[in-house]
Amino acid sequence: MNYEYAFLDNVDEQLVLGGFWPGIQLYYPPVKYNPAQGQYETMEQAADRIRRHAHHCPAHTLLFDLEDGCRQKEMSRELLKQELPKFPERDFQIALRINPFRTPEYEKDLELIKAVKEHIDVIILAKAGEVYGAAEIRDLSSWLVGVNEKIEIQPIIEHPRSLKLAPDLMQFSSVTHVVFGIHDFSKAMAIHLTPEGWIDELRTYLRNLLLEARIAGKGVIGGVEVLINETAMPENFIEPHDVRRWLDLHGDHNSHVVHRHAVEEAQMGLTGKQVIHPYHIHLCKVAFTPSPLQINRNVKVLQAAIDADALLGGAIRFEGEMLDPPMFGKALQTLLRAYALKALSDDNKAFAMDVLKRLPVHVIRENWPYGKI
Repeated sequence: MNYEYAFLDNVDEQLVLGGFWPGIQLYYPPVKYNPAQGQYETMEQAADRIRRHAHHCPAHTLLFDLEDGCRQKEMSRELLKQELPKFPERDFQIALRINPFRTPEYEKDLELIKAVKEHIDVIILAKAGEVYGAAEIRDLSSWLVGVNEKIEIQPIIEHPRSLKLAPDLMQFSSVTHVVFGIHDFSKAMAIHLTPEGWIDELRTYLRNLLLEARIAGKGVIGGVEVLINETAMPENFIEPHDVRRWLDLHGDHNSHVVHRHAVEEAQMGLTGKQVIHPYHIHLCKVAFTPSPLQINRNVKVLQAAIDADALLGGAIRFEGEMLDPPMFGKALQTLLRAYALKALSDDNKAFAMDVLKRLPVHVIRENWPYGKI
């Protein structure tokens, strides 16, 4: 049998679909500065805040920062060592952003990871590759084999040197997504970013990173917004027309900017976005996640293609459009994207798997490079 035209018989869902995406990653300071009091929290105050707000995080990933955003590093490590084992059952990932490779703080971060290895899912490596190149990911991956091999690594691309090395950084199985660190990257390039226009100002470099990631079958996590909206969009607003109506009636300037950026990043194929405020979470979630109406329409497109036996060749007319296999592939991508962001029902997941069984392996790879087949 020609391998390129082989079909999947007994489908292993994890091999075909890959893991869940990082999605919306919320930066959460372990020990926070309190401007009203002019001082940092005590351990008791920080622990109470984590229990009240972090235990039921609505983001896809809860990200504890031990690097640039963390001043009280020792206290933060002790806090996480104490509190991470106390998290209840959760439906989100926990990530630690650690300090640059082989710095004194990095070594202390590894000791923390060893202590809470069963309670974290992702290590986000700051300044990845800037000093020692791909050896940083190689050594950290090797170290994780003896600690918890299920923990993934997300290198942050924060320098042109790292962007140039991106294919080497992404060659390791421990890396399934990389982060585009827009603010450090722009500083290294001496580019003055604006809160409203940073995507256009860094578009060339973002596209270069997306190209390398697509070739490697990896995902890219988008940039951090600095604008904070004054009100939160209700979580029951999930359809595009509801979101537009809320933005028109209640959204301030910052809400429009953050949402517009998230929509553009999602359209460019990014697999996640980092945010710094709870009000950002739902605004960005609805931009990245296909809505129920969008999912239902794409199910109908694929069903029509199956009925016409056109999945692998042929064209159909659907709701006034002429659609062919590339369009069917995009419809399938929408379903798989919803799955990766934990927004696909069991019935629609079963339907997507049925579609995948009808496709040759090489077509599956073309449509969904994030699996391991």
